[in-house]
Amino acid sequence: MREYAGVGGGEGESIVQKARMANSAAVKLANATTDEKNRALRRIADLVDMNMERILAANDKDVEVALGLTKAGKMSTSLLKRLKLDSAKIDEIIKSVQDVAKLDDPVGKTMSAIELDTGLELFQVSCPIGVIGAIFESRPDVLVQISSLCLKTGNAVMLKGGSEAQNSNEVLFEVVSEAASATEGIPDGWIQLLETREEVNEMLKLNEYIDLLVPRGSEQFVKYIQNNTNIMVLGHSEGVCHVYVDRDADLNMAEDICYDAKVQYPAVCNAAETLLVDSPIAAAFLPPMIDRYRQAGVEVRGCSKTLELLASGEHNEKQRHKIKRASEEDWHTEYNDLIISIKVVDGVDEAIEHINRYGSGHTDAIVTANKETALKFMRFVDSSSVMHNASTRFSDGFRYGKGAEVGISTNKVHARGPVGLEGLVIYKYLIVGKGHVVAPYTGSHAKAFTHKPMSKQFYL
Repeated sequence: MREYAGVGGGEGESIVQKARMANSAAVKLANATTDEKNRALRRIADLVDMNMERILAANDKDVEVALGLTKAGKMSTSLLKRLKLDSAKIDEIIKSVQDVAKLDDPVGKTMSAIELDTGLELFQVSCPIGVIGAIFESRPDVLVQISSLCLKTGNAVMLKGGSEAQNSNEVLFEVVSEAASATEGIPDGWIQLLETREEVNEMLKLNEYIDLLVPRGSEQFVKYIQNNTNIMVLGHSEGVCHVYVDRDADLNMAEDICYDAKVQYPAVCNAAETLLVDSPIAAAFLPPMIDRYRQAGVEVRGCSKTLELLASGEHNEKQRHKIKRASEEDWHTEYNDLIISIKVVDGVDEAIEHINRYGSGHTDAIVTANKETALKFMRFVDSSSVMHNASTRFSDGFRYGKGAEVGISTNKVHARGPVGLEGLVIYKYLIVGKGHVVAPYTGSHAKAFTHKPMSKQFYL
């Protein structure tokens, strides 16, 4: 077993020194074998389990401080919920790392092979990106998720968590570092922890060493990262997700889906923020739906049609006084809380138009028994995940079978949606020849390329 000291970024090291260490380690980690990486991952899962009490004790310190900040109005309740760990969440962390170990290694895969000419062969082969800079708020479990995915894909990682989770992050970082350092083939320095707020701004300048930034946090936080760096950023600035209940929906199914999408865990980016209801079924669907929301403590904000509908009838007259009028700002807002805005629309076309105008391209759902309507919705809604008869809460790397996720991307370049292993590899072109030179393939009598597809794998 190698000595633990010096595995990660120690105190006194500058962020540039940490970045250089990560950059140097990345080349070695890129060539670690699948078995070496999987053994390290299994050790991480085991050590997290062995240190559960220590992790929870550190998290209790963070939560105690956060409770005071929340009471003083300096921290949102949604951040507080994301911060808190318990034994069930630790078990989820362990399982996610174990699942990553079981997944196929995406590195070194031959994506295509072409014969350019006899004896001259071109291979497109997957490889790690290099050094990933991960900046995240509140949720300490993110540290382990991102670290495990980076390790499996052969990427070094620089981690910067929020100050509200400092104690939790430090312990989890030590556990991951110690477990990986005990595995032959895993280089020292592949994982680094940044500890001060000032280091974030320094990190954004390190395009010489960092290849990709993955920010996870509030809309303002992610936009700040995107606007202040030349490094490529993978992420989403907000999750304004919708559920559209169509005229051909099973209303009982719709009620369950709409409830789950908002109430099951409102403090996350894939929770529904706006409910769109087709006008022909609005009178039958909305009163019981709003009743159920309000019983769960959800604040409801409705459009003018929603308010008019609830103003008719003795039952709904009481409801009308319990909901607020939705403003233009509400359609743009990610609440991350027990608040939902409701709009009555005239058909799927208006629902699609609303979503593409106000949505964030994250996750949107339709509830309908009409397959043609569902297909139209799924084709025309321009989001990274689109659901039919399912809750938006399914938009998650673990639930998608990716083991975990580094984040959810609304980008349209490189990776989109919940980003797992496949989003942390790129590719390079490898040519194998037999003394070939370009000259014969140029000029008036140029030799023709064969460009023949091959089924063989890169063999070096």
